[in-house]
Amino acid sequence: MGIMKEISVKALAKINLGLDVVRRREDGYHEVKMVMQTIHLFDRLEMKKTAGGITMMTNLSFLPTNENNLVYKAAKLLMDEFQIRDGIDVKLHKYIPVAAGMAGGSTDAAAVLYGMNRMFELGLSKEELMQRGVKIGADVPYCIMRGTALAEGIGEQLTALPPMVKCPILIAKPQISVSTKFVYENLKLDENTVHPDIDRLVEDIRRKDLAAITSDMGNVLETVTIPNYPVIAEIKEHMMEHGAAGAMMSGSGPTVFGLFDDKEKAVAAYEAMQASGLAKQVYLTSIYNNMR
Repeated sequence: MGIMKEISVKALAKINLGLDVVRRREDGYHEVKMVMQTIHLFDRLEMKKTAGGITMMTNLSFLPTNENNLVYKAAKLLMDEFQIRDGIDVKLHKYIPVAAGMAGGSTDAAAVLYGMNRMFELGLSKEELMQRGVKIGADVPYCIMRGTALAEGIGEQLTALPPMVKCPILIAKPQISVSTKFVYENLKLDENTVHPDIDRLVEDIRRKDLAAITSDMGNVLETVTIPNYPVIAEIKEHMMEHGAAGAMMSGSGPTVFGLFDDKEKAVAAYEAMQASGLAKQVYLTSIYNNMR
């Protein structure tokens, strides 16, 4: 095969089919229980060996291209650990909405770890890459693992689940930015909090029952985002009016996804969402399974 000079890697986005916050820990972190799902929406990273150092470019001018970017952090982590003498250049083509609750930054970092492992023949297993990923961010190990998974702890304890039912997914991100920090800081957990039943959702996924999955989906963070950003509720309602089996905010928002049991309905809902002006970015995609 010879030594690879360059590699092109897809970084896939995620949605949360369920997101519950169990409690706030003494250290300020939140203990979560979430169902993560990879979808066929992705950034592309072109990675090339250079004479030295880390350089990166992106199609979005507002993104940092230094150590404040998770891509840079991921490259540096492996270069330091394995004393890699060569440099690396990363061209990042972003399509996943930024700061949107879809793990865009984490999945790009995961793609760098995966790509460098291949290019520099580091011989790390998926598990070993995941152990390094957690140093960059809580979502990075999941982005290396992909598929359908239960995430617990601060999101780093992962259990693989059977693949989710394949179905069309509509993604809509409104023209607002929501800070994850703001959402968690304003989350009130008390006896009145309605918690999604994540265990029941996991059972629905095991049974491949889409109707049950959509009725048991829930995201406790909507209790913060919807009162502050009513457009999130408007997008959910719009998807439901246009035939979604279920619609929910992903992560800490503001992206909303809708699951459909029918491709034609999904296409019509996609066109209606684009025409509505409610969302800045609208994508029609599908569930990604690890089962090739």
